[in-house]
Amino acid sequence: MSKLTEAANGVYVISVTPFDETGAIDWDSLDRVTDRYLEAGADGLTILGMMGEAPKMTADEAAEIVARVIARAGGVPVVVGVSAPGLAALKGLGLKAMDTGAAGVMVAPPGSLRTDAQIRGYYAMVCEALGRDVPVVLQDFPLVTGVQISDEALGAIIDDCPSVVMLKHEDWPGLAKISRLRAAEAGGRRHISVLCGNGGSFLPEEMARGADGAMTGFAYPEMMVEVVRAMNAGETARAHDVFDAYLPLIRYETQPGLGLAVRKHALWRRGWIASPALRKPGAGLDRETAAEVDRLIDRQARRLEEIG
Repeated sequence: MSKLTEAANGVYVISVTPFDETGAIDWDSLDRVTDRYLEAGADGLTILGMMGEAPKMTADEAAEIVARVIARAGGVPVVVGVSAPGLAALKGLGLKAMDTGAAGVMVAPPGSLRTDAQIRGYYAMVCEALGRDVPVVLQDFPLVTGVQISDEALGAIIDDCPSVVMLKHEDWPGLAKISRLRAAEAGGRRHISVLCGNGGSFLPEEMARGADGAMTGFAYPEMMVEVVRAMNAGETARAHDVFDAYLPLIRYETQPGLGLAVRKHALWRRGWIASPALRKPGAGLDRETAAEVDRLIDRQARRLEEIG
């Protein structure tokens, strides 16, 4: 499998990890949801991310998921989340994933980092531990990590660490950050790919600011595929029309603490996974919440019919 580069673009769907009601990994559903993501037009997949319940996995389970999805993807790039409290675990999973055929690894900063110097030093250590041949995706997600990566720290990491080839942009508000990054590149800084998260909440605006696509796990990845295609084709009105049809469900899914359960419920309703179960600690939707999600999905379907 080819490795991730600064030219990466399109939609890299963050995959859920399906479980059955006992908490065991549902391997058949993992195969099926992988197939459905690719059928929806995904250019790549990202596994063991925060919304893939990676912290709930054993090391053996994580390695088996990596091998299973890479084999199933059939050459489509697979990025593996390897964030961990210590560098030893990060390096172990990262190198194993690359040996298995991963296109690159994704690393979020630990919540203990506070200063620009600490953040810059951390990513220097990560890149040194993994080696210069391992492409790294820097996940900038302060709403979850609590780590604020300034423009100056991000620029220094890009300058210092050639193996950082992509920014997973999830700062919020963060549209101006994309503009400043692209302006710095116009001024001579090395170009890196920018794929955006946050459930696709700001995807049309992010594309307009210079993002290369999306890396997130909204339950309807075809929305992201169509919005990215339309924006790249200059069909801005079409992109916003499609996005607006999905926006009520996007809004509901981005609720902190509830989003993954909403996402899994929608994927279960679509038949992509056999159960909406989360591995403990974690709970599914109560009856009233599930009914609200179902109502949004039904309204979304009607709106999509209206706009064609």
